[in-house]
Amino acid sequence: MPQKSENRAFRILISWTPASGGTEPIQYAAWLARTTDIEVRVLSAFVQPWHEVSLQKLGGKYNEWFEQEAKACKQAVKNTLQAAGIPREYWNKNYSVLMDGPSKPHLLTQAAEDFDADLVLLGSNQGAAKGRFLAGSTADSLLHYSPTPVGLSPRAAKLSKHGVTRLNFALTEEQGIDDVPALFDAASLASRWNVPLRIVVFSSNGLVTAPMNDNLDVALELTSQWREHSLGLLDVAREQVVAQFPELEITSEIGSGQGWRAAVDSMKWKKGDLICLGSAPMGPIERVFIGSRATELLPHLSVPIIVWPSRKAS
Repeated sequence: MPQKSENRAFRILISWTPASGGTEPIQYAAWLARTTDIEVRVLSAFVQPWHEVSLQKLGGKYNEWFEQEAKACKQAVKNTLQAAGIPREYWNKNYSVLMDGPSKPHLLTQAAEDFDADLVLLGSNQGAAKGRFLAGSTADSLLHYSPTPVGLSPRAAKLSKHGVTRLNFALTEEQGIDDVPALFDAASLASRWNVPLRIVVFSSNGLVTAPMNDNLDVALELTSQWREHSLGLLDVAREQVVAQFPELEITSEIGSGQGWRAAVDSMKWKKGDLICLGSAPMGPIERVFIGSRATELLPHLSVPIIVWPSRKAS
């Protein structure tokens, strides 16, 4: 379960600075606030490339400047949280924190640990198309070593006024059910939030794709085998989740098309959809948790995302 306790609010660390150019991670938090009790803290990271000796030479001048920046940042965070409609009771006492250091991913990881966060929220690179997610360097780094689940928001995503109305969990070709404890984290959230769970499998090759020599019989046979395998995987996943969460409403679906965009768009998505991803460790470093298939999917997802770090199934 991603939350540390059933009795505490869902702790969200939001990565946002007033000059970031978009408020997507704060809008994401506001959306979750319409779903469950949350506690938010906003981290604004100032990446300073200067050597420590250079800062020492500035002495008190730098400290005074930093204090003024922190105060201005706090006011901007306050205004933006209010504009997003996040109730004041959901703000942490220290709701705005400004940190400086040579690495933004390191600052976020440390801040998430200090806050005991359940989720770190990031926005999309502003160069992304509306309704799509494009990872910047910080997101790319966190998706490979953050021990805390990472939430990703497509640029200018349209979100339901009613909060999360359905959780989706995407199985990838790299996974077996035993490799994906995150599936049960998603089911646990769906159960707690009293929303249905949809388990999905995507194929970027289409369900009927003939090879170059136009041997349609072979193509159809391969397609049939893939579909049977996927349906079997979905059946097993559903059975295992039902065993732990018998009251949970569960559906399953296959998305297929020529390329990942078509595969994702072949399924119906709602403004209340949240999609969850997780994967088994890749290689000897267990903290590497974003698989190649999941990486390929991210730019094509049009709904908010949660990616859980890998861990061994309990």
